[in-house]
Amino acid sequence: MKRPSLRALLVLNICLLAALAAVTFGPTAMAQLRPRSSYAMVGGTVNGIVQGVVYIVDETTNEVVAISWYENQKRLVGLGYRNMTMDAAQAAQAR
Repeated sequence: MKRPSLRALLVLNICLLAALAAVTFGPTAMAQLRPRSSYAMVGGTVNGIVQGVVYIVDETTNEVVAISWYENQKRLVGLGYRNMTMDAAQAAQAR
């Protein structure tokens, strides 16, 4: 093997080793900080809307979202959101 190609190969290996060390010893990322959620869904209706409505409750965060499927637009439309924890706190303050 020629001397210049050996040097180039040695430099390339050092660069690759440095890149591997940077990735290995770099900061780690946390994908999720909270436990998995548990959901419940209930179908219903709303006055003034012909389509049905689905209420989705996240039992971990106590949040509710209402969505409806609009056939003519071929998309889901969000109708509302409520945080049940905040609603309960406000109801307790009103007493």
